[in-house]
Amino acid sequence: MSPDPAERPRERLAVHGPEAMSADQLVAVVLGCGQAGESALELARRILAEVGGLSRLSRARAGELCALRGLGPARATRLEAAFALGRRALGAVSAHPTVAGAEDVYQLMQPLVAGLAHESFWVLALSVKNQVLERREIGRGSLTGVDVHPREVFRFLITARAAAGVVVHNHPSGDPNPSPEDLELTHRLRACGQLVGVPLVDHVIVAAHGFRSVMAVGES
Repeated sequence: MSPDPAERPRERLAVHGPEAMSADQLVAVVLGCGQAGESALELARRILAEVGGLSRLSRARAGELCALRGLGPARATRLEAAFALGRRALGAVSAHPTVAGAEDVYQLMQPLVAGLAHESFWVLALSVKNQVLERREIGRGSLTGVDVHPREVFRFLITARAAAGVVVHNHPSGDPNPSPEDLELTHRLRACGQLVGVPLVDHVIVAAHGFRSVMAVGES
């Protein structure tokens, strides 16, 4: 008797496509093969159970995954790379989307930064019509903070020939409210923007439970 097709994830993917597959089956495809006494699918199911589900697995770093039985450096880095690639694809800028306010910025950046376990700081270069010309991550920090210098923000904006800029960062804690440091940085960036002629339109904080416009909070 031939094996159940559900137990052969690669064959199922080839025939039915990814939409017909469960999370554990897709993870098994990324893993490639199992180990002695454990198929790739069984390994995938155990890993998902041990880390606490797909959402947590998607945020895990390769170093953490290596601690799990059956995951060496090669498989751990493949998993981290697969989830990172998925986030980038979701957040890829097609053409030049227009951002009319903080909610548009949130919708654009949420796929890239909301699920991260560290703070990530991005700059969006805008045209005179508020279209996103280019964007770049210029800072990456820890769970609780990231160091950013105004020089790096405006070097990018000037190089991108931006008419204005928006900065975005995430709060891994899930709370989108700005810290005193966020308010201070926004004040400094706004002053620098006025000085160099590239105004800062907003500073948006993205979190699991929503977003906040630091400009709006600072003016309230």
